[in-house]
Amino acid sequence: MSTEAARTGPVAGALLLCRAAPGRVAPVAGLLREPMQLTPAGDAWSVLVPEGRPWRDGAEPVDRVATGWATALAVGAPWPVLALWWDPDHAGFTLASGFRRPVGFVWLASGVPAGEDEAMRTFAARMGLDPVLDVQDLDRLTGPDPAADARSRLRGLLAVLARAGVSLPAELAPGEPAGRLREAAARRPDSRPVESSGRREAGAERDTVALTRLGAWMPWTGGPRARALALAQLAAGLPLLVRGLRRRGGGWVTAGALLLAHGALGLTYEWARSRD
Repeated sequence: MSTEAARTGPVAGALLLCRAAPGRVAPVAGLLREPMQLTPAGDAWSVLVPEGRPWRDGAEPVDRVATGWATALAVGAPWPVLALWWDPDHAGFTLASGFRRPVGFVWLASGVPAGEDEAMRTFAARMGLDPVLDVQDLDRLTGPDPAADARSRLRGLLAVLARAGVSLPAELAPGEPAGRLREAAARRPDSRPVESSGRREAGAERDTVALTRLGAWMPWTGGPRARALALAQLAAGLPLLVRGLRRRGGGWVTAGALLLAHGALGLTYEWARSRD
């Protein structure tokens, strides 16, 4: 079996941890147009469990898809998004926050670290973790451990994040196939399906709802700062879209398209407010 085929095999999966309540995450997640299940994951945390069609269909590796989704969700939002992903050969995470460059770490399936120690320290700083105790525990995840595999490394990461309020439901343990995780999430009484916003709204009503949601999602809802953010989204979205199209990367195409859409809607929203 080729490496690419293995990376899109049935044991691949991903989880998206958002540092926000489900009610704030749902409107934004719908813009990804990917069937997902949304459920609480601790104090002011939510987890999105995707169906995983892009990697299950063999279109793109799970790590690229998860990184693209996390980037798209986090841009312009006042909360970060942490993507946990795994496949037969690797496992890792990517933290996306605002317009900053995503940071992450990778382990081989055997648990051997394949990332940079400095990336883990940057991750700790952006998450607001303890610079001594938490960083020491994270450093252990970047060192050799013959008894640890990639799945246990992700569990170790979640143990550290528990101090930041993360409490992932036991049935949503990283390492399981995406379909099984989504079914488990759907059985939880506090979960909800995330529907594509394009299916719920149509015509003018759809545009009105999208503008309203965007205004609530953006950190500022008027004035020069809102216009600056919208222009920045447009400037960042175009190269991401071009990169995705050149590399046939669905995750980057999604991120770029969403940035362009959010920037255009932000300018439209500001223009509509100025007319009122």
